[in-house]
Amino acid sequence: MKQFLFADEAGCLTFSRKPNVSRYFILVTVYNKDCTIGDELMHLRRQLVWEGVASNQEHFHATEDSQPVRDRVFSLIGQHKFRIDATVLEKPKALPRIRPDDLTFYKYAWYYHLKYISPRAIAKGDELLISAASIGTKKKRAAFLGALQDVAVQSINGTPYKTAFWSASSDPCLQVADYCAWAIQRKWERQDERSYSLISDKIQSEYELFKTGTKTYY
Repeated sequence: MKQFLFADEAGCLTFSRKPNVSRYFILVTVYNKDCTIGDELMHLRRQLVWEGVASNQEHFHATEDSQPVRDRVFSLIGQHKFRIDATVLEKPKALPRIRPDDLTFYKYAWYYHLKYISPRAIAKGDELLISAASIGTKKKRAAFLGALQDVAVQSINGTPYKTAFWSASSDPCLQVADYCAWAIQRKWERQDERSYSLISDKIQSEYELFKTGTKTYY
């Protein structure tokens, strides 16, 4: 049976204590049996334009959307059944050797995320399309896609799969992943659980990778 894994990240890949630098890097995946929610999200976008709520809404992006728009998107998300998994990495606890550059740390996060969820979410006989929201410059995107493909080989045993690295604006299901990642990030970075509570029933794992670590490196 074909399954769909849509992924997005919250937080930046900067390792320093400066204003506007996240403490956490959070990798979030949404696991669906179909893409109906994406079709309905496109319909909602047209409806919001008709209502005059979001006349210039090219795509949904939780960070930039107004609260009335977020309310409608979260309401739609709440009507669907799917699985959310999050791997949370507290960046100051990351050993310098696993973050010499953006690509290495990104690959590290994906490796542990897939290693954790694969035996729990993927059933025998499944086929999997992994779609990740693209990040970085155009030059870096091929490297990030390569990193994702490398860890998939190591983590997904016996399951036929394909990978894609698309802009979030190109696929409404990636926008669902963006909203879920934003809600989880608000909880971890700001202790704001307003939006998190709207999706908490769908969160199957929220794995804090460096939970037992006590040492910080910056």
